[in-house]
Amino acid sequence: MRRSTLPLLLAGLTLLAGCGGGGDYEPEVRPEEKRIGAEQHPQLLAEFGGPYEAPEAAYARAIGRKVAAAAGLDGECTFTLVNSDVVNAFAVPGCYIYVTRGLMGIVNSEAELASVLAHEVGHIVAAHNRRQQRRSMWRSLAVAAVGMITGSEDLTRIAGRAAQYFTLRYSRSQEYEADDLGVRYLAAAGYDPYAAGDMLGTLGRHEEYMARTRGRDEARAIPEWARTHPLAGNRVERAAQSAAATGIADGALPELEIPYLRELDGLLYGDDPEQGCVQGSRFAHPVMRIGFEAPSGFTLTNSPRSILIEGPDGLRGEFGGGPMPPGGLPAYADGLIRTLLRGAPAEAGPAEGVLVNGIPTLLLPVLVRTEQGPIELSIAAYDGGDGGAYHFLMVGAPDEAARNAIADLFSSFRLLSLEEARSLRPRLIRTVRVGPGQSESTFARLMASEHPLDHFLMLNGRSAGQPLRPGEMVKIVTFAPR
Repeated sequence: MRRSTLPLLLAGLTLLAGCGGGGDYEPEVRPEEKRIGAEQHPQLLAEFGGPYEAPEAAYARAIGRKVAAAAGLDGECTFTLVNSDVVNAFAVPGCYIYVTRGLMGIVNSEAELASVLAHEVGHIVAAHNRRQQRRSMWRSLAVAAVGMITGSEDLTRIAGRAAQYFTLRYSRSQEYEADDLGVRYLAAAGYDPYAAGDMLGTLGRHEEYMARTRGRDEARAIPEWARTHPLAGNRVERAAQSAAATGIADGALPELEIPYLRELDGLLYGDDPEQGCVQGSRFAHPVMRIGFEAPSGFTLTNSPRSILIEGPDGLRGEFGGGPMPPGGLPAYADGLIRTLLRGAPAEAGPAEGVLVNGIPTLLLPVLVRTEQGPIELSIAAYDGGDGGAYHFLMVGAPDEAARNAIADLFSSFRLLSLEEARSLRPRLIRTVRVGPGQSESTFARLMASEHPLDHFLMLNGRSAGQPLRPGEMVKIVTFAPR
C-alpha cells in the first residue's frame, strides 16, 4: 500500500480467461481507442503500483510484440509488466495489454506467458471490449459506496470487492473465442500451441494452492485470476482441441522452459516492500514504518493503493492514507466522509480525540440511513507525522460484536521500530539446477514460505512424489539478502 486517497475501481478491462469460436476478423485498433488507451494507461499504472522496471519487463514486451505481429497487429500494441503480486492479465481499448509479475512468477515457460498475451490480443482482435464499452465506466470507491449506501448495491461492494479491480465481465462464448484466437496466434508466433492448455493447468494449480492454504493464511492476495474468472471444467480440454486443430504435433514447436526460467531469476515475489507486506493477519510497511493487526476472522488484501479488509458478518473496509490537510485530522476525516457518502443521509456522532499507541488519533462514528436499515460507518484517522495521515474506514451493521472487533482493529495501529522495519525483507524467485540426490524436500527447505512443500510444488507445476531429474531447473522463493 502506498499513501494515497481512496482507491479507484477500474472497469472496462478484459480479464484473462478463455473464449470460443475464433471466427475470421480484420485486426484493427481504431484511433479513438488508441487515444482512450493512452489516457487510461498512466491511471492504470498508478492504481497497480506502477510498471515493474526490471529485465523481465523487456522480456515480456518482446514476447508480446511477437504475438501481436502474429495476430496482424505489428507495432499496434503496448505491453506492460505491472508491479503487482496479483495473478492476472488484462487489456484496455487501444491494445494496451498488462500482465502482473504475480502471474509471471507462476508461469513455467516462455510459451505459457505468450499464451497469456495471445489470449488478451484475441480479446482485442475480436473487439470484445468495444462491444462491452457501453456498459463500462470508470468508477471510484466513492461511487460504488454511494450505490451501496442508498440500497442499490450490495454491502460487499465497498472495499472488499474493490480489491478485485475489475467489474466488467465477458461472456463464456467471448472468453472461449479469445482462447481459440490465442492458440492460433501462439502457433503463428512459433510457440507450441499446446502451451495454452499448460497455462490453464498452471492457473488451476495456483487456484487449488490458494484454496488449500488460505484457511491457514487468510490474509493473502485475494483478487486472484481464478476467483474473478473461475476455470471452467473443460477449459484445458478445449485448449488441447484448439491446439490439435492447428495441425501441429504436440512438442513440434518449442515451449522454451529453460530460457524463461533463466530470465525469471531474481523476480520480486509476493508483496513489494514499497507497498507494505501482509503477513497472516498483520500488515506492516517497512518504508513508512507503520503496522496493524486484524482481529481473528478478518482477512486482508494488499493492493497498491490501500489494504482491503473483510471481517465476519459483512464487515467491510479499508486502510489507506493521504496528505494531511491544513485542518488536521478533523478535516481529513471530513474529507473521507464527503468523498464516500456524497450527500447520502447520515448522522455523524461526536468525534473523539485519543492517543493510540502514542499516535494522535481521531475516532468518528457515522450512522447512515438506508432502505435496508441503518449502517454504521466507523472512521479512525491517525496523524502519521511528516505531513501525512492514515485511516481505517469500516462499514457494518450497528451491533456490539462489530463495534468491539473494529475497536480492536483501530487500537492495533502502531509505529514500527527501525529493527522491525529492517526485518521485513522482500522475497525473490531464484532458479536453480537440481543436483544428484536432491528431492522436492530438499528445495522445500529453502523456500521462504509458510507452506514450503505445497508452495514449491505449485510454483513448479509438479505433483507430490514426482521425482526430480538431475540437471533440470526449478524455482524457489528466498528472502533477498540484507
